[in-house]
Amino acid sequence: MAGVADKARFFLEKSVPQLREWERKDIFNQDEIRNIVSKRNDFEHRVLSPGNVPADWSAYAKWEHSLETLRVKRCQRLKIRHLASGHAGQGRVLSIYDRGTKRHANSAWLWKEYLQYTAKVKASKRFRRVMTEALRMMPNEVELWTMAGRRSAHNGDMASARSFFMRGCRFCTRDATLWLEYTRCEMDWLAKVERRKADKPQNDPLKPDQSNGADDELRIEDSDEESDVDEEGRLLPQPSKEQAKVIDKPAAKQLQNNPAMDGAIPMAIFDISKKQSFFGPETAARFFLIVASYRNVSAQPKVSQHILSHMDEHFATHPATADCHVRQPILGLRANTAEFVQNLREVLARLDKYLAIVDDKAGLASKTVAWIDDLLADAELDEALRKVLEHTKQKMQAV
Repeated sequence: MAGVADKARFFLEKSVPQLREWERKDIFNQDEIRNIVSKRNDFEHRVLSPGNVPADWSAYAKWEHSLETLRVKRCQRLKIRHLASGHAGQGRVLSIYDRGTKRHANSAWLWKEYLQYTAKVKASKRFRRVMTEALRMMPNEVELWTMAGRRSAHNGDMASARSFFMRGCRFCTRDATLWLEYTRCEMDWLAKVERRKADKPQNDPLKPDQSNGADDELRIEDSDEESDVDEEGRLLPQPSKEQAKVIDKPAAKQLQNNPAMDGAIPMAIFDISKKQSFFGPETAARFFLIVASYRNVSAQPKVSQHILSHMDEHFATHPATADCHVRQPILGLRANTAEFVQNLREVLARLDKYLAIVDDKAGLASKTVAWIDDLLADAELDEALRKVLEHTKQKMQAV
């Protein structure tokens, strides 16, 4: 333990200037500073011990973050506008996460927590570096690819977002989660473009959003082709020959270069997913439910029909296909609107129709009960509507 004590002392000594400034400016008194030192000492010994776990590093970082939050509030109350160690607290939290992920490089949730904190404090350069490292360590982690793609899309850089999603889809072929998130991101982008077109018709709706600077962007490279490095020269995870075949060059070119205003990219994602081992009627239904919920997107009917046509052709009597047809009129509508009430009549008529032709009536009934339960959970649901739904639920439970 002598080595642990020496290492702990080394890291504690780094915070001495910060503690002295806090005491000098009466932000914390001597007793509080002694408690802070004692707490840090305990945490350092815990995380440096041979049996440390990711939760120890997480608890340490969260405690330091809470301490920094308290320091900021006291500075505001005391009207202290400048501290030489003003950013030391934030830097200490980042340092703890950095040390923790190096010690536990296979801990996905610790990496995610690290990334969430860097995004929260707007440490953009650090976020890019950490994201690249995390993806290299865990290229099969769906949430990391989703986070990278979503951040690029949020910053208005859909080219980089698509590059991240496409690269991730080559790795994540065990299930449809990332493919569905890619579709959702594209539909979000279409909705955003149409809102921009309506709000400012004189501007180019496809022009990227203005950002605060290059540091706000998580990018691979400004190129029509995917790059294997990020903008700082770090290698991104590279798919194997078999993984590269998941999205071949023609498909990648279609996904990157098509303007997508007609919904071509969501349809292409669905078409490529049909070739994957995870694809089936339930997966197709999940694609449909995501797309159909974007009622205000002009391309939505075309994309929805593209998915439904495939389901009708290959899974005509499957409960998932019937459920999509039944729910289609009310997807994306709020239950307290007049349109929802009107369309619910069509839903109930379709339910009777598809119960007669589906090959698994109990399967369709259970799916119907599930979405009815979601609607009944709304405390503000109209009482008359609630009675209709409860009656339908009882009817389905008896099937």
